[in-house]
Amino acid sequence: MSALVPVFDGHNDTLLQLYRSPEPDKEKLFMEGAPASWHIDLPRARKGGFAGGMFAIFSPSPEKGGDSVPSAPSSEEKLPSELPMEEARVSMLGMASILFRLERAGALRICHSAADIRAAMESGTIAAVFHIEGVEAIDPGLDMLDVLHAAGLRSLGPVWSRANAFGTGVPFRFPSSPDVGPGLTDAGKALVRACNRLKILVDLSHLNEKGFRDVAAISDAPLVATHSNVHAISASARNLTDWQLGAIRDTRGMVGLNFARGFLRPDGSMMQDAGLDTVLRHVDALLERLGEDGVGLGSDFDGAQIPSAIGDVSGLPRLIEAFERHGFGRELIEKIAWKNWVGVLERTIG
Repeated sequence: MSALVPVFDGHNDTLLQLYRSPEPDKEKLFMEGAPASWHIDLPRARKGGFAGGMFAIFSPSPEKGGDSVPSAPSSEEKLPSELPMEEARVSMLGMASILFRLERAGALRICHSAADIRAAMESGTIAAVFHIEGVEAIDPGLDMLDVLHAAGLRSLGPVWSRANAFGTGVPFRFPSSPDVGPGLTDAGKALVRACNRLKILVDLSHLNEKGFRDVAAISDAPLVATHSNVHAISASARNLTDWQLGAIRDTRGMVGLNFARGFLRPDGSMMQDAGLDTVLRHVDALLERLGEDGVGLGSDFDGAQIPSAIGDVSGLPRLIEAFERHGFGRELIEKIAWKNWVGVLERTIG
């Protein structure tokens, strides 16, 4: 394919990178070029055809290193400590401020609907969906949810890989079933209903099996996992089992393929590389279980160890080329790259 295929991506942690950076001018850092170890900045996004995605706000765990995955797979990995609401609000508001400032600087456009995403893509502006991963900053009475929705929040994951007032996440455990811990609390069930009412996407990545079942029983929206892979290939608690994939298919939902090495590799190793053949194996399995309209990309850029064949956002064309060599036609490639995300968002947030 001669022209760049645009990519709308289900998950990145670039706002956390910017928040942690000592550089005071976050907008300049993003727009003129971030450190080489980062995955997304504006120059590399343009080079790679990155058209936008879910820009996650993630409040780190209090213990040092508690916000990262283990370097070696373990079947005994524990959940990180719970995060107090006031502490979560400090970092959440800091990252939200960065997102708003990036929009004011013209680096991206915060999109409230699928029509907004299409308009941003047509204008060549990064289309950003305001997403929160782990909602410790939201009170059980959901007052903060209304405030955040008014500020543009359109997608949230009730939990990261720790417990909170709404539910329990999965530890970074390998090998492991996602059936770890209890389901949603009463506050968690109220959160799902409120998200349906406000047209906020509920992200199932990081949620444990019982919580997943609760969302499936309550929600009237498509079931979506923004950055997860196939448990039958890589038996991480973070990946999706066949019944979970079936539930997603039955609601016309979708899954964004996570680029994290440990969620791709059959041995669960984060530190060893993963080739594009492994990526394609997961894509084929997702297509088989979900159909052509149920598969997208959910890179986890700036939040995970990425296959060297992709490297960072500028390497997305190499993944597109691998799809083409694998025999995928232009229409299927465009569905995986961006069309399916826009479609499921249209069915969810409007």
